[in-house]
Amino acid sequence: MESRYQTTSGKGLNRDSLPMRLWEKAKKYGIWNPAAIDFSQDKIDFQLLNDNEKAFVMQTISQFQAGEEAVTLDLLPLIMAVAKEGRLEEEMFLTSFLWEEAKHVDGFNRFINEVTDSGGVNINHMMVPSYRLIFDTLLPDALNALKDDPSPVNQVIASTTYNMIVEGVLAETGYYGLFKVLDEKQMMPGLREFVGKLKQDESRHIAYGIYLISRLVAENGEEVWQAFNDQMNKLLMPAMQVVTESYDKFEVVPFGINQEELSNYAMGQFQKRLARIQKARNQSIEELNLDVLDVLETAEA
Repeated sequence: MESRYQTTSGKGLNRDSLPMRLWEKAKKYGIWNPAAIDFSQDKIDFQLLNDNEKAFVMQTISQFQAGEEAVTLDLLPLIMAVAKEGRLEEEMFLTSFLWEEAKHVDGFNRFINEVTDSGGVNINHMMVPSYRLIFDTLLPDALNALKDDPSPVNQVIASTTYNMIVEGVLAETGYYGLFKVLDEKQMMPGLREFVGKLKQDESRHIAYGIYLISRLVAENGEEVWQAFNDQMNKLLMPAMQVVTESYDKFEVVPFGINQEELSNYAMGQFQKRLARIQKARNQSIEELNLDVLDVLETAEA
């Protein structure tokens, strides 16, 4: 009888695979504690903001917080789909993925409670309509579909929604804009440190998403590629609207933020993700595995 245990069958772990290399990075760079971040100066800096600036920070943080909670809640079906296929290296990395998302929830919750004095206050009204469409409907629908049908098409739709759009476009753009403001103003050092840790974590998550989608396209061909392309096109408009709607709420956009710059950044992230998966259409599985260094560049700490 053939053993179901990969690590005792003689096969072992493929330590050269992208998931295992991301696992090594997660063990090295992902061991940080949200409770250790000092938000004391952030509280002073926040109180010095005017009402418009406070409202902007609160809207940004509320959307980050709800987004991190959403991806933490919605990730499990993808982990289960990968585990059922016996992809041990990928499942191992995904355990760090879920743990890191939970830490992001923890850290933003601390910031809300300790810096803004909004703990216990309902701030759901700060989320714009396009944000609600993605996080309340499209994301959970895509991930939950894997419970009944973990097909390659559905896995690609789920990872495209989660890794390419939610993380690769929305989170990346949000972190870029927020860190730029905080760095230019030299304020809220705790939040700057926290965002830096988040960006490291998310880069590994996005790299895995690129790998997963590329693998599924290389293994299954045109049908899976088309599912990816269709989902990207479906999500482009609401993703871009999250950026514009977030700024349209403000008669005067604070901190001298350039809305056009952030929209261009978001579109650039979208096009970069699309181009990388297009490359996989013409790759064999062997070529994809040899190409992992290109993907790993997005996960450098």
